[in-house]
Amino acid sequence: MPKLISKVRASLIVQRFSKLTVIRNGGKEVGDYIQAMRTFTTSNGHVGELVSRSGQKQIVDALVLGERGRAVSLLYEFSLGNNKLSADDFASILQSCARLPDPLFVMETWKIMEEKEINISDKCYSLAVRALCKGGYLKEALSLMSIMGENTNCYSMLPIYNNFLAACYETQTVDYANECMDLMEHQMVGKNEITYAQLLKLAVLQQNLSAVHEIWKECSKFYSLSPLSLRKFIWSFTELRDLNSAHTALQHMVRLAFRENSYISRTAEGRFCDLRLDIPAPSSGNWSSIDVSLDTVSSNIDMERQSLGSMETNTARKTLSASVMKLLRWSFNDVMHACAQVQNCDLAEQLMLQMQTLGLQPSGSTYDGFIRAIATTRGFSDGVEVLKVMQEKNIKPHDSTLAVLAVMCSRELELNLAEAFLDEMSKIHNPRPYNAFLEACDVLDRPERAVQILAKMKRLNLQPNIRTYELLFSLFGNVNAPYEEGNMLSQVDVAKRINTIEMDMMKNGIQHSHLSLRNVLKALGTEGMVKELIQYLRAAENRFSRYDTYMITPVYNTVLHSLVEAKESQMATQIFKSMVSSGVSPDAATYNIMIDGCSIVGCFRSALALISMMFRSGFNPQAVTLTGLLKILLRSEDFDGALELLNQGISEGIQLDVLLYNTIFQVAAEKGRIDVIELIVEHMHLQGVLPDPSTCSHVFAAYVDHGFYNTAMEALQVLSVRMIAGVDKDTDEKRTELENLVLGEDSEDEPQILETFKDSKEYLTVALLQLRWCAILGYPVYWSPSDSQWARRLSSNLASTNGLL
Repeated sequence: MPKLISKVRASLIVQRFSKLTVIRNGGKEVGDYIQAMRTFTTSNGHVGELVSRSGQKQIVDALVLGERGRAVSLLYEFSLGNNKLSADDFASILQSCARLPDPLFVMETWKIMEEKEINISDKCYSLAVRALCKGGYLKEALSLMSIMGENTNCYSMLPIYNNFLAACYETQTVDYANECMDLMEHQMVGKNEITYAQLLKLAVLQQNLSAVHEIWKECSKFYSLSPLSLRKFIWSFTELRDLNSAHTALQHMVRLAFRENSYISRTAEGRFCDLRLDIPAPSSGNWSSIDVSLDTVSSNIDMERQSLGSMETNTARKTLSASVMKLLRWSFNDVMHACAQVQNCDLAEQLMLQMQTLGLQPSGSTYDGFIRAIATTRGFSDGVEVLKVMQEKNIKPHDSTLAVLAVMCSRELELNLAEAFLDEMSKIHNPRPYNAFLEACDVLDRPERAVQILAKMKRLNLQPNIRTYELLFSLFGNVNAPYEEGNMLSQVDVAKRINTIEMDMMKNGIQHSHLSLRNVLKALGTEGMVKELIQYLRAAENRFSRYDTYMITPVYNTVLHSLVEAKESQMATQIFKSMVSSGVSPDAATYNIMIDGCSIVGCFRSALALISMMFRSGFNPQAVTLTGLLKILLRSEDFDGALELLNQGISEGIQLDVLLYNTIFQVAAEKGRIDVIELIVEHMHLQGVLPDPSTCSHVFAAYVDHGFYNTAMEALQVLSVRMIAGVDKDTDEKRTELENLVLGEDSEDEPQILETFKDSKEYLTVALLQLRWCAILGYPVYWSPSDSQWARRLSSNLASTNGLL
């Protein structure tokens, strides 16, 4: 009988395979084989009596027990003892290798089969390829499949290719999958529904939505899609966030399930299978004239929507199998979760209603997707209402559902509710919901609540991640209250806290991120710990590349800002020069910080030099840049220069902000320059910049210091009304309500103001309280600033200068 494959080719495959395996496994397994072979060949040459079945069993038993050396000896005894071996005599051995898997032994067995010129069967090819695939040797498996194509006696090749494609998905090796498809095309091997299912998974792996649509078109040409096939397409569309296609396929699946007989069953392993005859599709053909796109399917569904609706109301007349019901529920769940991903709560509600109409009981997974979709679009309170419905139906929420609600409550700063959801979670593997709670504690400045939640994390053995430590440095890096300077005791306390957190990081094998280092630097800068600040800067320079602007530049900015705040302008200048000379690129924030630093020493020339560098680096001055320059001019009481600079900024299109104006108000009030204050107030109004509480304070104080009490009260009223008009656009509609709060004589009016507007910006509450105090003192409230004589006078004065300062 002529050899199907030459010995030389088989030997080369085995040699290449063995060499690769020595590299992968440190040579241990191959060494065992070689040693066993040496032992066998140097023996007395005795060949035991061959009993085929017992010989196979002995080899299989040795493999199962992990005695590979003995298995090799038995294999050679088995092969030398009988010259009439067939492929069936090796089938159980290859089957055992596929189950274990043991790809090395497969190749050794294969070599013997070639030497014995055995006519290799489809089953042997299939088992050998399966063992190689399960062992991760896809290259060797592909070579064997290529040789298999030359064997004219091999007929059932498609399952082997399907098995290989499944292995490509599991190992995430798309290149081999492409080679496999080329080989299938070359050998004229068609595709069946299992092939298309594997191709779908590979398309999802590559995030290739267009490929999924192409697979849909090709599969629809040759097959009448079953609920099982549609389930796989729905999963693919939802994984790639194509909600429209997923919903269309789902409705098609519902129609098939209730109108046609579904032949869905389960295998012995519990997997779903289609009992219909699965005839492979041809490998090529002209089908371009057939339109099977999802658009066509969607049109057909729209045409049948009315009949489908009447059918859904009579679903009790047809009882679906448990398998079909489960497939439907899974597909509804997939689309529901896709609704959550794209935040489409309307479709999520439609799906929930349709499930109830069809008699599909929503599961915990269904509600998980539904609550995510509802809560992310309408707020956590709606999600909590759905959770109550689940509790009424005795459906236990998934931990992922509780985690989402806990995160959303934390974002809304509802700490009590967030903590309650965290307590309900049974298994927690991800610190994300706890990090969200810590972030809320940081926003609310509630470190004591953070301590409680950290204790819970310890009890649950939940390991923190880098985000946890970033928040811990922000929460516990500062000891003193805001605007309170550090002292020796607070500095010692901060150093201990930082050291404790860093020791815990080391214990968990976590290194500093750029954000955690920045938070440490902020804490040290707030406490005025300049020496330690520089030490951590050096550590950051070693930790991050100087050429990674995204990482290192914000770190430098944090240090420079802290030095400027500590009035260490000389050291800030040295750090800035070192930063530039080492190749780190400053950004706009860097230049603005250094310009602000120039105001400490009052060096306008240095500030102008920095602006020149700023322009060369491609950054344009902003409002914060002008604020730094104004500080320098106002430091020397150069109000004319400050007003001229303000005009220049406006002419260059710089968007001014309230902080810039407040800088002028503060110095003008201190120096008693009411004329400047009145000009700036009206200019601010014309520019559309709203006042804030600081604006009111500076203007009010300037008039009071000069004994202009009535003017001070009138100015306070006008500025307060402008604040309200800017925050609440519906002031005219709510004027009656606001007047009752401001003019009411009830002692509970002030608490009501605080309660009513607690969720609004603090400016609105401050403005209403200021107006109420003016009314209490007997001053009329001007709801229209134009009714104020003071406001009209300021407008007239600025108009006389043509709007220029």
